[in-house]
Amino acid sequence: MPRFYERADLVAARRQWRQEGRKVVFTNGCYDILHPGHIRLLERARNHGDILILALNTDSSVQRLKGPKRPFLSEQQRAQIALSLEAVDAVTLFDEDTPRELIAAVLPDVLIKGADWSHFIAGREEVEAAGGQVLALSLEPGYSTTNIVDQIVQRQP
Repeated sequence: MPRFYERADLVAARRQWRQEGRKVVFTNGCYDILHPGHIRLLERARNHGDILILALNTDSSVQRLKGPKRPFLSEQQRAQIALSLEAVDAVTLFDEDTPRELIAAVLPDVLIKGADWSHFIAGREEVEAAGGQVLALSLEPGYSTTNIVDQIVQRQP
């Protein structure tokens, strides 16, 4: 059953999953307005292992990255939505600008980001040094949170 983990509990769960021989996949992002592109990326990520961890930026992290008017949904709301997705097994939060420290602590077998981040995947060095795999998956054409926000703004009278 999917659940929310504080960082220390997630690291402990990861040790257990490793002992059980379960392949752990990790991805992260703001996931501020969940759209079909997000869903499909998470489903494809989950196909690379037995457990999918989704690390969400905290509200303050989203604000630093996206500006003071974001996020649209709180970290608690975004976590609740993520936990309702069939592909997601574990959700956690990170407050840093990148999840590098969290990734180094968890050391997933597979680290996945959308191809729009292929130029910089935080945690790549740590995962590869531990023998893990890093993948940049193609994005679903036509979907982006920025485009959705722009469409909403344009519709305002």
